[in-house]
Amino acid sequence: MLPRAIAGPATPTGFSNSPRGRSLLRRPIATLPLPSPRPFLLAGNASFPTPVSPSSPQPSPPEDATSAFVRLLKASSRSVKSLLDAGLLHSVAVKAGVGQDDRVRTGLLSLYCRCGRVDLAGKLFDEIRERDVLVWTLLISGRARAGQHREGLEMFAAMLAEGPLPNRFTLSCVLKCCVGCGDPGAGKSVHGWVLRNGTEFDVVLLNSVLDFYAKCGAFACTKNLFRTMNEKDAISWNIMIGAYLRQGDIDGSMELFRTSPYQDVSSWNTIISGQMEHGLHAIALQILHTMVDMGPRFDQFTFSTALVIASRLTMLDLGKQLHCQILRTGHAGDVFVRSSLIDMYSKCGDVHASSIVFSGSSEHTDGTVTDSISFSAMVAGYVQNGMGEEALELLRDMFQEGVKVDLFTLTSAAAACSDAGIVEQGKQVHCCVEKLGHAFDVFLSSAITDMYAKCGSLEDARKAFDSSRVANVVLWTSIIGSYASHGRAAEALHLFEQMSEEKIVPNEISFVHVLSACAHAGLVGRGHAYFKSMQEDHGIAPSVEHYTCMVDLLGRAGLLDRAKDFIREKGIGNYPVVWTALLSACRVHNDAEMASWVSEQLVQLEPCESGHYVLLSNVHASTRKWEEASKLRRTMHEKGVRKRPGQSWIQIRNKVHTFVVGDKSHPEAAEIYSCLERLIGRLKEMGYASRTDLVLHDVEEEQRESILNCHSEKLAVAYGIMSTPKGFPIRVMKNLRVCADCHEAIKYISQATCREIILRDAYRFHHFSNGKCSCGDYW
Repeated sequence: MLPRAIAGPATPTGFSNSPRGRSLLRRPIATLPLPSPRPFLLAGNASFPTPVSPSSPQPSPPEDATSAFVRLLKASSRSVKSLLDAGLLHSVAVKAGVGQDDRVRTGLLSLYCRCGRVDLAGKLFDEIRERDVLVWTLLISGRARAGQHREGLEMFAAMLAEGPLPNRFTLSCVLKCCVGCGDPGAGKSVHGWVLRNGTEFDVVLLNSVLDFYAKCGAFACTKNLFRTMNEKDAISWNIMIGAYLRQGDIDGSMELFRTSPYQDVSSWNTIISGQMEHGLHAIALQILHTMVDMGPRFDQFTFSTALVIASRLTMLDLGKQLHCQILRTGHAGDVFVRSSLIDMYSKCGDVHASSIVFSGSSEHTDGTVTDSISFSAMVAGYVQNGMGEEALELLRDMFQEGVKVDLFTLTSAAAACSDAGIVEQGKQVHCCVEKLGHAFDVFLSSAITDMYAKCGSLEDARKAFDSSRVANVVLWTSIIGSYASHGRAAEALHLFEQMSEEKIVPNEISFVHVLSACAHAGLVGRGHAYFKSMQEDHGIAPSVEHYTCMVDLLGRAGLLDRAKDFIREKGIGNYPVVWTALLSACRVHNDAEMASWVSEQLVQLEPCESGHYVLLSNVHASTRKWEEASKLRRTMHEKGVRKRPGQSWIQIRNKVHTFVVGDKSHPEAAEIYSCLERLIGRLKEMGYASRTDLVLHDVEEEQRESILNCHSEKLAVAYGIMSTPKGFPIRVMKNLRVCADCHEAIKYISQATCREIILRDAYRFHHFSNGKCSCGDYW
């Protein structure tokens, strides 16, 4: 609620302590942080004159000089958009001796508000001796545009206390502040003040009141006010259409749109974006086609929304057609259209086209790429397409070029570090957030938590979670998934129960992590209970991820027949990922007969996927059925199916080194193999024996051991030991599951060298420290 000044008598009390309600302190104008003048504006290098107290007598400049400068400010009001230009005009005013005039200060105040520097405008406001309604309105509107809504309401209360009566434009700005604060009581108080004081309503003020009620959720008041309005313009109809959309009344909004006499481009934008907000992308596309046939020409907002539709529906051809229209109509220079183009191409998988659009943005920014929105879109595009290194490189470019880095960009950068498993870079991103003074929102906190967890630092992940001031289902789900991925099922399930006690409703992703934790811990009964609760207590329909977790749960427990029956009962046999989970379980439990049957189902669904053939071949090889394994590999060769080789990589001094089995392409290959040979010899002295039974090839015993000793993860770990000081942990990434022999060997290596070794791959996370290993499956 607003203070009593709005709802009370004509001469309210209680505002003597308001920052703007009393006779404000007068600060000398020289305290403003003004930039130095440019040479072409002020000749020479003369310094600013010594500031004189406003109370001391000063010689008045000629009236024509003041009037001329006021006219200059009015002429510059629309062209000045940067702080530098506003500061230059301010410095000229001070040097010309007209900076103390209230009319000049009012003009400069308007310029500072236009540049978004409300703090400087506030200092000028304090200097103005006679503040009329224009001065108050300028600063209130500036605070509203800058998002300082609570301060704007305080300014309005102080204005009423000081005396000037607000006009219709002032009241419209105040109502915007009420919307920004989300304070229905304050807006109703303003509305009541207008009615009591007999302020004449025009359509602009009525639209502001209508917009306030619509955005504060007072749908009944919105309908009543709209019905009683004698004069309605296009904005009135658009506000009402948006109110129906916020209520979820799609049919009502469409009916109102059809009956609107003002079907201009903003009306079409409102109805299309409303459909998008409710996930009705196909319907939004249909309306867009109708707009092309009978509606007005697209503006920049229409193009941005249409590109979002193309990206959500992954319709690259539609996006290209829109791009051609954007170039023809001259909207390519708009920053939001450009960022939407980058986002569309990225989400449709064409990162090359995204980078071309991004590179062309320099044409619209005076020859230098300083557009933070385009940068953010490109960083996010790289992350979405698994190009984490490129995303981090672009982030470095942002800092070097002085581009403002926002929370969205830092969230994307944290995700890039998470995907690449680069904890050092992730810590730098975390430090950037702190240094730039950004407040952690739940999405950034979730990204930081997830980054630490996936890089193997569960303790840092928990610290990031505990330090977050606002925790919603996104952040809780992230920390639950972190514990589940580290094999800490008990802690993950405890956190899930704690989240329920905090009255935070879990979502579908929360249950994916919970079911995954139950699968890793072998809690079949508890997993079934959560699966049932998800549907009955929370109304969440199971998706393919939940079904796959249940198959994995039964398969890990050795209940292969029950897993097979589950797939049939739920009718999910058309999802390859479900059969892949069952085939992995067959591999673990050496059930060759079931594996052959499951593999047939997979080959029918995905005949060119190499992983299915390899899994079945490994099952045959593990049971010494070499002919079947050889036949399967010949089939792969005939069909042109190729297996992707397993790779491991490690980052040393900002450079990534990649290895495959038996790799000798590295410049230091000789030293790596020599180091590994010495390590293996030392491990054998400690009791390590190679698991030659894991080599699924029909070769001699000695050759089996040789193959095991040059696995990619062992090569990467050996190079890490060679290249990093003893106090630093060794972090290795792998794109396939770490074999049991490497798991055993690296445990011994950690103990023998007293090194902390962390391996992460698509399935499993391992943290070796002093020979101890804690591991858990990734979903």
